[in-house]
Amino acid sequence: MSGFEEKVYAIVKKIPRGQVLTYKEVAVKLGNRKLARAVGHALNKNCDAKIPCHRVIRSDGKIGGFRRGSFAKIKILRREGVKIKGNKIFN
Repeated sequence: MSGFEEKVYAIVKKIPRGQVLTYKEVAVKLGNRKLARAVGHALNKNCDAKIPCHRVIRSDGKIGGFRRGSFAKIKILRREGVKIKGNKIFN
């Protein structure tokens, strides 16, 4: 695991149950908003269930990718109390 991936995972571990951050928000916390794609790539490589990758979504509110598929991501987020309509988060 690279140092960058460790930093991404440390941020994502802090996202509370029932809440989400965007890939861009994670990148901003890393100090560079242009790293959003790299954040997504790092999360796609994650195999550790202790890192809640499912809590990171696209900036447009859509679910985004997930290693186990978007249906699984939606199911987990709903179970955590996140409101989803179709393929999009709403408040």
